[in-house]
Amino acid sequence: MMALLQRVRHARVSVDDRQTGAIGEGLLILLGVHETDTADLIPWLAAKCANLRIFPDEEGRMNRSVKDHGGSALVVSQFTLYGNAEKGNRPSFIESARPEVAEPLYQAFCEALSAELGHPVGRGEFGAMMDVALLNWGPVTLTIERRNP
Repeated sequence: MMALLQRVRHARVSVDDRQTGAIGEGLLILLGVHETDTADLIPWLAAKCANLRIFPDEEGRMNRSVKDHGGSALVVSQFTLYGNAEKGNRPSFIESARPEVAEPLYQAFCEALSAELGHPVGRGEFGAMMDVALLNWGPVTLTIERRNP
């Protein structure tokens, strides 16, 4: 499972001009699910996202988590994170989990992250064509990945 985290001033996601999620300062998390991923990866990844110290303290140093900062999270499913473009010019997505596997894991990750943060997280709409708008703060962008052996 891979999470691409962006520290944002604000972010929102829309489907067909209908906003499905929006946050102020916090984390925009693009979540990719690999074909071998299982639910046992979720607690670690959710805790890592919630506790990663990438927000500024009083001295401007990255020393606070999104929880410490009082920020929010917006989670968007992103199967293209496991796209492979090594051969040819069209990426292959065979390593991305099929929707019937990926969607429950995406929803479970959102629930686990909500529990870590102590409040609901914003969400995209799984499988939909989404428009994501954000103001990246920093910019600070990190990739965190945890895979089954």
